[in-house]
Amino acid sequence: MKDHSAAATEDKALKRSVGLTDLVMLGAGSAIGVSIFTVLGPAAKVAGSGLLIATVLAAVPMVIFGFVYAFMASALPKTGASYEWQREFVHPFAGFVVVWLRIIGNVALMVLLARVLVAYLSMVWSGIPTVPVMLGLFTVVFGLNYFGASIAARAQTVLMLLLLAVFALFVGFGAHEFSSAQLEPLFPGWSPILAAIPLLVSLFLGIESNTEIGGEVRNAERNIPLGLVLALGLTALVYLSISVVALGAVGPVKLADSSAPLLTAARHALGTWATPLIVTAAFLSLLKSLNATLLVFTRFLFAMGQAGVLPSGMAKVHPRWKTPHVATTVVFLASVLGTAVSQDILPLLLAVNIPTMLKYFGTCLASLNVIRSRPDVYARARLQFSRTLIVIASVAGMIAAVVLIALGFETDWRPYALLAVWTVAGVSYWLVRVHRQRPGRIESASASPVGHDASAEIDRRPETAP
Repeated sequence: MKDHSAAATEDKALKRSVGLTDLVMLGAGSAIGVSIFTVLGPAAKVAGSGLLIATVLAAVPMVIFGFVYAFMASALPKTGASYEWQREFVHPFAGFVVVWLRIIGNVALMVLLARVLVAYLSMVWSGIPTVPVMLGLFTVVFGLNYFGASIAARAQTVLMLLLLAVFALFVGFGAHEFSSAQLEPLFPGWSPILAAIPLLVSLFLGIESNTEIGGEVRNAERNIPLGLVLALGLTALVYLSISVVALGAVGPVKLADSSAPLLTAARHALGTWATPLIVTAAFLSLLKSLNATLLVFTRFLFAMGQAGVLPSGMAKVHPRWKTPHVATTVVFLASVLGTAVSQDILPLLLAVNIPTMLKYFGTCLASLNVIRSRPDVYARARLQFSRTLIVIASVAGMIAAVVLIALGFETDWRPYALLAVWTVAGVSYWLVRVHRQRPGRIESASASPVGHDASAEIDRRPETAP
């Protein structure tokens, strides 16, 4: 018979119900979102047919980040992993600041995805009310996530499979219109190719999302790294297939001149069937990205609640559904409030990308610190890469993150100013909360044991009072 303390701990644990297939679809589904429907045009304008080479090169930073995430997940898979790793192996304050910025970044992403989805739906139903439809979308993904990570993950898998089927139709019919002459010159020179890379990097952001639900994954040390690798391969295959067909069908000039490049290519290949096909693809793609974003968003709020840097209510687990239902509700309400922000898309994109790059930087620094000072963590990693290789990847990832953050400032300074103000608010909140805590309370949380099943430690930790 279980004692009362064991039963109480079990009640607070998230349910481990997510398998490998769901992890692949979560990672790929997070990456294949709004960018594929918008970025081909601007990238073709810059790089011409060199778009194909630029797409491959744009995956390189994500391969580096993915390598680091895979190593860390094989050693310490945790819920809210990117926050937990930075809190434990960098500094609690560093972990807090990065995730505090991700709060506003993820609200911006939820709003951006919903707004673009409504824009595509308006191609079929003119006069569609923007805000009510956005609220309806938020309600749908809220419901999926409230009743279990496995339900949200299975919904993600179904949506992703449907999307792949639609993209397969686009590639299959578009191949009949393919002309290799449209791809000339394949290599227009390094200058235009390199200039397009910052635009195309956004195609792969979010591929590591499956690492954020470590406490809900079966055989997490194996399945998360494997799922990440497979998700990256699937995403690259989808993007390259679509890019080749789109370029081969209409050429870089027509793609560059179009505000909806994928739709332009589809119309050339499918005629009147193009609009419903691409709108369907957009609906499936953006809905699953909304679902994945909300899933990840709630998990790092949950982790912060357990660490004591946010109110402990964030760490509550639903007694029946075993989900972080309070954090899920907070994300839903924040997304609803986000519908009141500006409709300008560019600042939203940058507000998403800056915290994401800071997250990558922090995780790479955490990995570097593991190699330098935590041999016990390195020893328990399922992926036993050489220390030198991990150091090289971590340093390269940090440099790539800084470069990509700097490139965005020339595009629009406004999101940087907004994030600076939000950072000041977060630091003020941190200082007030630390002074209200018992001495060492937040800092001591970073010393979680790794000699036993640390992958589930965060999910079994007793709830912390505010």
